[in-house]
Amino acid sequence: MTDPTQTPRCLRDPYPAYAALRSTGPVQSVPAGSSGRSSYLVTGYAEAREALGDARLSKDTAEFFADKGSRRRLHPAVAHTMLACDPPQHTRLRKLVTKAFTTGAVGELRPFISRITEGLLDRWPTGERFDFLADLAVPLPVIVICELLGVPQADRLDVQCWSAQLFSEGEPHIIDAASHSMADYMTGLIAAKRRHPARSLLDRLISARDGDDRLSEEELVSLAVLLLVAGHETTTNALGNSFLALFQHPTELDRLRANPEKIPAALDELLRFDSAVSTATFRFTTEALTLGGTDLPAGVPVQIVLGAANRDPKQFPEPDRLALNRGAATHLAFGHGIHRCLGAPLAKAELEIALRAVLTRFPGITLAVPEEQLDWRRTRLVRGLEALPVMV
Repeated sequence: MTDPTQTPRCLRDPYPAYAALRSTGPVQSVPAGSSGRSSYLVTGYAEAREALGDARLSKDTAEFFADKGSRRRLHPAVAHTMLACDPPQHTRLRKLVTKAFTTGAVGELRPFISRITEGLLDRWPTGERFDFLADLAVPLPVIVICELLGVPQADRLDVQCWSAQLFSEGEPHIIDAASHSMADYMTGLIAAKRRHPARSLLDRLISARDGDDRLSEEELVSLAVLLLVAGHETTTNALGNSFLALFQHPTELDRLRANPEKIPAALDELLRFDSAVSTATFRFTTEALTLGGTDLPAGVPVQIVLGAANRDPKQFPEPDRLALNRGAATHLAFGHGIHRCLGAPLAKAELEIALRAVLTRFPGITLAVPEEQLDWRRTRLVRGLEALPVMV
């Protein structure tokens, strides 16, 4: 699928391109590579929210690609996750996962998240340049989700590497190989936990039941991979994007430094301003429909551009300005509808705790290089920096 926002200039700042697309209509038809088929980009807020909740837009990618002759060799546990299925299967899986992954558990995790954050900040070199991503934004959510799932410390670097490869825009065979490495690893970890049960989230998923229903082995592996990858990629990018946004808006940064108690209320605006998930995962139309005044035929791919929707001036006046008192709770950074991010409470807890700790301990933190020297990851779904050099 060809996306006009995936040029080098747009990777650095996609929002002018999003605005240009939206100015000619909130739903755009774009060519889909060599196949000649059209696909559709949704860039308007109202239309994105509607599309995210429309059951006529299916996420069953296995069905869509069944007769397309794809040469990809993604592991089924990665290709067919809970994100890539529709009700009633999705409803069943999410219900079983929710039993083990509740918002109440996040509250219990906060002291642990705080300890990990403080421990990482203890290593920061005062007066020296270092990488905010490598020294906080990457390890914090990796440690938290790995602890939650019961991934041994010795295996976490491999897990982090496979995850990064899955989200890259690199060679397809590298992505496919990473999917097998991740799924094979989780298969082995599940087997080990059956032999030696503990109290991790993965242990609870193994025993999760709804009456006589329980997760199959394939579903267990798929959910474990999804939670592991989604559990840190989004938070890593959100942390990096949030601090860059604050550096770009020094008045707002000063206000937050002086009033750290306002951090929880500021999170939604930070998430809206530069969404860590730029484009929602793949959907396709199961029947002809009209969205935003555009007629979409049946059987066409649809990409909902969350980053564009979150900058729609019809929903958020002056959308290119960071306004921490905006009250942006209606943002779509975590999606909307039945597929809204299950781990959103955990991500927000990690963001809040990390922001408060950094701004309290290092109020003088600054960007260490000109903004134009920053490199962005070449990936379609997520938006994040390769590195964020800072000084404290």
